[in-house]
Amino acid sequence: MQTDRRLQLAELLCAARRDGKQIQDLPPHLVPETEQEAYQVNGMVAELLGWDALGWKIAATTPAMQEKLRRTRPIYGRTYRRHATTSPARFRHGTLLDPLVECEFFVTLGQDLPARDTPWRMEEILGAVRTVHAGIEVAECRFPMEALPPLPAVLADGSASGRYVFGGLIEGWREGLEEIPVVLEVDGVRRRQGRGSDVMGNPLGPVLWLAEARRREGGGLRAGETISTGSATGMFPVQAGQHVRAIFGDLAEVQAAFETGAP
Repeated sequence: MQTDRRLQLAELLCAARRDGKQIQDLPPHLVPETEQEAYQVNGMVAELLGWDALGWKIAATTPAMQEKLRRTRPIYGRTYRRHATTSPARFRHGTLLDPLVECEFFVTLGQDLPARDTPWRMEEILGAVRTVHAGIEVAECRFPMEALPPLPAVLADGSASGRYVFGGLIEGWREGLEEIPVVLEVDGVRRRQGRGSDVMGNPLGPVLWLAEARRREGGGLRAGETISTGSATGMFPVQAGQHVRAIFGDLAEVQAAFETGAP
């Protein structure tokens, strides 16, 4: 994919993010040819926007999501601090782009994980983590769900990164996240459920995976960045007027309301 085509796609994605609109008909020649090119475009989007970074999102971290996307490994994308908020959150549904609610562990780093020659070990990831919060990602895509382009274009869009709602702090996370049950309630009714072990066996597994992916690409992760580690409850297409609550055992919860009304 030539540089000018990568730039053209990056500019389209920047405009879509700034305007809160979707790209209805992406020209086929702008679809990145490889995942590497797609992630390069996502980096260009971040540079062109100039927005403060929140961190990263990871998706396809459960067998069900990988099967849905026909993949054997996760995907990731850049996230932005302007799209982070705290629970209880309120959104105007009409301003969102095909929103999907995902219940996730939000991991914030206290130390850098820079590029280096040797692979990262889980012990080092544990030492770099500062906090873990209960979280909801409201995933959005700059392409319409009913007419998604090939996956590399979605990767260029940050793997459909959207809004991030921080819930309660999960104390004692070093004792293990695997056995924590995660439940999604919608208007008081249980609609999805999972547990920490559904996310690559351990919600910190995706952080190790991302550190390795960034290391191989010559990048890294920075202290203060938050990584949303992938949904433990799948994707829920939220509707206007609904209220959602994600419950992480008896440790923490996070809530968000999706109000009706025009943008």
